[in-house]
Amino acid sequence: AAAAPGPLDKGCSLRRSLRLPASAAAEGMKRPLGRRYGLWFRLRKVMLWLLGVYIAIPFLVKLCPAIQAKLVFLNFVRVPYFIDLKRPQDQGLNHTCNYYLQPEEDVTIGVWHTVPAALWKNARGKDQLWFEEALGSSHPVILYLHGNAGTRGGDHRVELYKVLSSLGYHVVTFDYRGWGDSIGSPSERGMTYDALHVFDWIKARSGDNPVYIWGHSLGTGVATNLVRRLCERETPPDALILESPFTNIREEARSHPFSVASTRYFPGFDWFFLDPITTSGIKFANDENVKYISCSLLILHAEDDPVVPFHLGKKLYNIAAASRSFRDYKVQFVPFHTDLGYRHKYIYRSPELPRILREFLGKSEHEHHH
Repeated sequence: AAAAPGPLDKGCSLRRSLRLPASAAAEGMKRPLGRRYGLWFRLRKVMLWLLGVYIAIPFLVKLCPAIQAKLVFLNFVRVPYFIDLKRPQDQGLNHTCNYYLQPEEDVTIGVWHTVPAALWKNARGKDQLWFEEALGSSHPVILYLHGNAGTRGGDHRVELYKVLSSLGYHVVTFDYRGWGDSIGSPSERGMTYDALHVFDWIKARSGDNPVYIWGHSLGTGVATNLVRRLCERETPPDALILESPFTNIREEARSHPFSVASTRYFPGFDWFFLDPITTSGIKFANDENVKYISCSLLILHAEDDPVVPFHLGKKLYNIAAASRSFRDYKVQFVPFHTDLGYRHKYIYRSPELPRILREFLGKSEHEHHH
């Protein structure tokens, strides 16, 4: 009788069995709450870390202006990778020779010289001396100054060389000191001096052939620095072509897509980010330079340019057109509609480009000979 379970025991067993699921359910509820709390804690840590970085970067840039200079030049970005700049033929430039020039002691720059397509067969297998002498042939020369990042072997740059060569121009281009396989430390002064050295090197070999200067993006800043200096010493080029230009580097940095969000939401953006550029001695003041330039000027700009806004190119044109230094020379602005999709670096694709250059440079050549 003692061993047999009574009604009470059955009730107690029943109550115990009913309690167990309740306690298990409570524990089950605690686990999701704990997981949610842990997730929120980790998320909060990440947000605080990002906020700390967001606050620390401006102070770091302010204390180390060299960082901002690196971001302007982007010379450490070498694209395309794994190409041998000593072998331009690997990029489809079979009528191109690679040189190395020395503008200053401890500075060596790599140069490509592409001859006009009409000389392609004659150029095969020729050495540097032949290419240098070819500059004296009856073909005009374009000195091309590329923008930041990459090298003289950049894809869009190579395609432009091919277009210009097919139109009958010698194309001479180079990597500034610190770019590509060129030796030296980048600076605005150094880039301008490299360009001056190459220009003088061309003029010493090209005879009376017209020499034009073509700058793209950051290269427009180098181009106007160079041409202003040439005009001041009374040896101007026959024309200046600016592709996707800006007014000055400070205004371009403020308008750059990476800066727009910071400009809107970060207090003291100019003091933190733009002043260090000036402190580093980087100005690229196209808007000032054009006031001292006396040669024909052609500006090319795509309306859908996401890097250098179209309105900056138009503003530079308006400044140049109103300048007294251009009163005896042609100043032309050619826009490319958004629907064409040329953006920042594909204007070379325009089927209208040969006509534009022929009409503009034809008049420049006429001015040169008269």
